[in-house]
Amino acid sequence: MENATREKLVKIAREKAEMPFHGYLEDKESNIEPIIKYFPKWNIKDADRLWCAAFVYYCCMEAGFQFPYSPNECVTCSLAGCGGWEEYAMGDSRIEYHRRNENFVPKPGDIVIYDRVFINQEHDHIGIILEVKDNAIIVAEGNTFNDNISRVMERPIDDHIRSYIRIPDGYRY
Repeated sequence: MENATREKLVKIAREKAEMPFHGYLEDKESNIEPIIKYFPKWNIKDADRLWCAAFVYYCCMEAGFQFPYSPNECVTCSLAGCGGWEEYAMGDSRIEYHRRNENFVPKPGDIVIYDRVFINQEHDHIGIILEVKDNAIIVAEGNTFNDNISRVMERPIDDHIRSYIRIPDGYRY
């Protein structure tokens, strides 16, 4: 199998975000089955409007990264939850975890965790960075604006960013 790279993750995340994936919409049935198939305790109905972190996991798997949906480092939830991503990154020394206020420069292929984007709670949204601008990032996200659709977004680099995660090229759990 070809090694996974952040460069490959960027390409796949953009492609998958622009499909777009969507949960149940007024005029359409959900098409997120490929995303949630990795999470055996979930079904499409339960995942509806809650699949941003599962979208990130799906893109990582499609890019060839290899890790379980619920690694040992995840204490409170699986990688279907933003908090699970944070626990995983903080618990595995091979993965870089950087808080917003550190002197860290994000790059394409990094994962960004947000605070207070949708429900005024910590780590309530997540995405994959596609491009970095002076004061903004271009990000592939699932369930954007809590409207149940994936898309490519431009987000300001501001207080809503909680942290960044950098998975090394070729990473295997």
